[in-house]
Amino acid sequence: MLKELILEGQNRYFDSEICQNMPVSDSEIEELCKSMKETALKNTWQDSEKAKIKDVTKNTLISWGVLKDAEGKIYPTNAYALLTGKMPQMPVIQCGVFKGTNRAHFVDRREFEGSIQEQMEAAYQYVLEKINMGMTIMGMYRQDVYELPTDSIRELIANAVAHRSYLEPGNIQVALFDDRLEVTSPGMLLNNVTISKMMEGYSKPRNPAIARAFAYMKIIEKWGTGIPRLFEACEEYGLPKPELVDFDGDFRVNMYRKVKGEFGVNGVTTQTTQTHQSTQSKKSTLSDDDKKILELVHNYPSMSQREYANELGWNLDRVKYYLRKMKTQELIKRVGNSHSGYWEVLAEVNQLQN
Repeated sequence: MLKELILEGQNRYFDSEICQNMPVSDSEIEELCKSMKETALKNTWQDSEKAKIKDVTKNTLISWGVLKDAEGKIYPTNAYALLTGKMPQMPVIQCGVFKGTNRAHFVDRREFEGSIQEQMEAAYQYVLEKINMGMTIMGMYRQDVYELPTDSIRELIANAVAHRSYLEPGNIQVALFDDRLEVTSPGMLLNNVTISKMMEGYSKPRNPAIARAFAYMKIIEKWGTGIPRLFEACEEYGLPKPELVDFDGDFRVNMYRKVKGEFGVNGVTTQTTQTHQSTQSKKSTLSDDDKKILELVHNYPSMSQREYANELGWNLDRVKYYLRKMKTQELIKRVGNSHSGYWEVLAEVNQLQN
């Protein structure tokens, strides 16, 4: 922690420091650039958004702090070493399933190696394999659902990878208990970062070079909305509030599962969602942010998601989240395709906002 404080006082970051005694070639740099763009494309759903993804170049990596140009010579930084999986004493992600609510009895355990982005994806898929799968009825259709919000699971693990302290010797641990999913990352909160600030959306990157690379690859949200979205998602799922814990040099997030029996037999829920909710029922579920974007969609149905983001002062991922949420709630629907279509509001906005 002392080394980190010294670097912070000098406005320097461990991930942007040169990785000593590590050679790098132009072909290796090109390979990383290509891999990062492939990941960004894989994590982008709409063709119109995919077309906007630019190539990563050597200069891009230098501007992010993944490479460093010193006196005309290119050096790899610690971020480069982590993004390529070539860091000396490369950290891993440790995953495990435990019987009960403590670590006394292992059911299964795995360690994931490779680049940090590969580790993150592998750990995420591991959790999906181990949690319950249920189903709900949306109108006339059966829809499979996980017991925990999958976007939040992914973001928790990704944020742990992006914001952990790489000066600490430990590994990220992802543990699944009977009552919770627990994600623990080495490194206490940075100066001026508090749990209450995080819940309001405050973010201070510990590893800005990695954060920039992850943001480009659509792995993390760089504007600090991850924790507020986590609480919103858990509330929508009917789950207990998550718990944020800063302790003993580590930071932990607990996402609590429903108590045994609430998710149905063998993970199959009997809960159904009716095709036509009453206006009163919909109104009771609307947050202030729901109302803001719903009114904007009502007034400007042909706007693009990026235009909505600009109008609201939000980032694009946040807009996508709320539009997807309101489609699920059958408050809006998309008419036509993503290029020439428009949004249709399925309820009277003035009634929903009263």
